[in-house]
Amino acid sequence: MRPRAPIKGRGIFSGTGLIITGLAATAAALLFPLWSYADRQDTAGASVLSARTVTTPYGPLSAQDRDFVTKVRLAGLWELPAGQLAEREGTTPAVRTAGRHLVDGHTSLDAHDRTVAIQLGIPLPNEPNEQQKQWLATLRSARGQDFDRRFAGILRLAHGRVFSLVAQVRAGTQNSLVRDLADDANTTVLDHIRILEATGYVDFAALSRDLAASATPVPSPPVVDPGAAVPVVPTPDPTYPLPPATSTP
Repeated sequence: MRPRAPIKGRGIFSGTGLIITGLAATAAALLFPLWSYADRQDTAGASVLSARTVTTPYGPLSAQDRDFVTKVRLAGLWELPAGQLAEREGTTPAVRTAGRHLVDGHTSLDAHDRTVAIQLGIPLPNEPNEQQKQWLATLRSARGQDFDRRFAGILRLAHGRVFSLVAQVRAGTQNSLVRDLADDANTTVLDHIRILEATGYVDFAALSRDLAASATPVPSPPVVDPGAAVPVVPTPDPTYPLPPATSTP
């Protein structure tokens, strides 16, 4: 008896069907993680953006915007006293002039910063951070040309670091109040950089090395309600008496 020919497979059970089914399963296995990852990535990005950015009448306010407003305040809290020290301790007219620019610039900039903080509800510190306090302590202990060199070097380094931050915020902020503050800060910082360099005490080689080195993050001091932020204003020099008050008839 002649043996029967084998029955050819039909549908997915045929050889061709099994190959096609295997290829389809492989493609699905490869594509599903990509679709899934894309969905998770978009969702995570939106969540992070939502958590860090808030809506205000003046445009979106980002975490970087809030950090900038705080750092403008911190700059005034130590650079204005440093300017007053330069006015008293500087041994040259150029150093004393640089001190006056710091005092005038940060008196005005701090008033602008506090106004913006109140409008945007950003709490502000009332004291410098630890690094800034150390810089002030260094300046207070220096005398003569040593003071001049330390004053120019420390303040020029600090202004160089903040200058790049101002540019970054100005380029990217979507908030009109922060944009105006960045414009004001840019003008003030650039003026201070120029006047500090005019003292002749800036060591540009050392400055370049210090700016290239990564700055260690310094914890921020406690903050208060923006309405409770104490204005940064010059304190009367104890060595000079105040003029008599004008009497009214």
